[in-house]
Amino acid sequence: MAYDKNNIFAKILRGEIPCNKIYENEHTFAFHDVNPQTPIHALVIPKGEYISMIDFSENASETEISSLFKTVTKVARELGVENNGYRILSNIGDDANQEVKHLHIHIFGGCNVGAMICRR
Repeated sequence: MAYDKNNIFAKILRGEIPCNKIYENEHTFAFHDVNPQTPIHALVIPKGEYISMIDFSENASETEISSLFKTVTKVARELGVENNGYRILSNIGDDANQEVKHLHIHIFGGCNVGAMICRR
């Protein structure tokens, strides 16, 4: 699957769509989710054109990989969820309902986020 340069996150990175930015560095960008599912709901994305975790881990530089995970930690701390707990989640592919085909990590917090996954 080719990267779609017109996905919403690519447009946010280019400044074509506004967002409520939390943090940015050379390799990552973090912002509040426009449709929060918990009281605190942020997104952390790499600035590079990566679709999935496999794409990212196989093609990103060590610096980009390190930066993404350090940014998740920094943002969780900045949002004040570090002590009470939070969930990070990345939906990858159709079966996981990945809506935007740009790698992104959700940070959920500010409440008990419930069970890990639905039970069958």
